Amino acid sequence: MTSTRDHWNTIFSSTEDQELGWYEHNARQTMEMLENVPGWNAATVFLPGAGTTVLVEELIAHGCKLVLNDVSSEALNRLKERLGNKSHGIVWNCQDISRPLDSGVPKVDLWVDRAVLHFLLDEGDIRGYLGNLSATLRLGGYVMFAEFSTTGAPKCAGLDLHRYSLEELTERLGAGYTLVSHTDYTFVNPFGDPRPYVYALFHRNKIVPSPKPKGCDHEQAN
Repeated sequence: MTSTRDHWNTIFSSTEDQELGWYEHNARQTMEMLENVPGWNAATVFLPGAGTTVLVEELIAHGCKLVLNDVSSEALNRLKERLGNKSHGIVWNCQDISRPLDSGVPKVDLWVDRAVLHFLLDEGDIRGYLGNLSATLRLGGYVMFAEFSTTGAPKCAGLDLHRYSLEELTERLGAGYTLVSHTDYTFVNPFGDPRPYVYALFHRNKIVPSPKPKGCDHEQAN
């Protein structure tokens, strides 16, 4: 059975960027949503599936510090080559985002997931991803998701997807996060096919509400 790492390495080693089904010549939709994050252009940003996205250059141009993760070494090597001396200061990490992150990965202010979470189908893998998010994102930080919506295609890059609604994203994050902004967005891929996405931005609360003690809603007997 082909591993996920091998699957993505094969894609990135055999396909030019402009021929990838998710290729965008700019990251306008993401950049517009980041405008809802105070001081985002001074943030340390984690991309859980960096691939070869042009978003990297846009974030660098705005002054962001970057932590780039991808399961594919082929993708990261291609991105390093494209960036050249612009890659100075970037933290590079090559691993499955559902597994515990390397201890050398720093805390970040902003986590930007562009079509990564929806590739995780196993509940244990989803919990592992969310555990990495909680361990890496600072209190008061922001997380942005761009995932195939419930009306979107069931597959991408030959893999089945877990499509998301805004309600499911909100529920999975839990009480520690507050929704800031969201939008439905249809991306038209390089082959002319529409791909409906849900974009959602959440703020990680600095103080997490404590659960009520059991029995707190009942008067104690005298």
